[in-house]
Amino acid sequence: MSRPFFDVSERAGLCDLLEELGPDAATVLAPWTTRDIAVHLVLREHDPVAGPGLMVPGPWARLAQRHHARAATRDFAELVATIRSGPSGVFRLSWLRQVPNLNEMFIHHEDVRRANDGGPREFDPAMNGALWANVCTGTWVLTRRLRGCGLELCNALTGQTVRARRGSNTVRVTGEPDELLLYLFGRQGVADIRLEGPRGAVAEVRSTRFGL
Repeated sequence: MSRPFFDVSERAGLCDLLEELGPDAATVLAPWTTRDIAVHLVLREHDPVAGPGLMVPGPWARLAQRHHARAATRDFAELVATIRSGPSGVFRLSWLRQVPNLNEMFIHHEDVRRANDGGPREFDPAMNGALWANVCTGTWVLTRRLRGCGLELCNALTGQTVRARRGSNTVRVTGEPDELLLYLFGRQGVADIRLEGPRGAVAEVRSTRFGL
């Protein structure tokens, strides 16, 4: 049986929050504002020229920055309506909706929520399962910059673990699936997790930049 598309509810919740806060509210990604988050998501899903530059450095990234600056002049309500309309092109494919689309909508929803007095949310078991599946799917690439120690992720709700990096000195990161996903995507400052392991290895983990 295929997994449900939880990106739908995260997209709707994010759009509702963007409309409530307006274009100039803070985000976890300072100095980005809510307008920048909206522009980023519109480019990702609706600008096939600039979209890849959001991930690829060099000339393509500079092209994406120019597109970002131009799109930022658009009416904010129009940007949010474009996001709310749903994914376009390849982003409608099932796997993309279940993994990168859910990650994108969830992470940026939290980028806005947690910079505006929003704390951790409670999710039903199905959503927690979807987020945990994405934690397990993304571990290797999201932790690729970690050197010199191992890393293990532990689901605080179920006790399940997944090894992200191999090494003799292993650090365990424990948290609920949403918090682990935030941590892996570089939101260490807002993720509610617990680190356990040798002091030097924990210091190495704390100093490593996770994420894409």
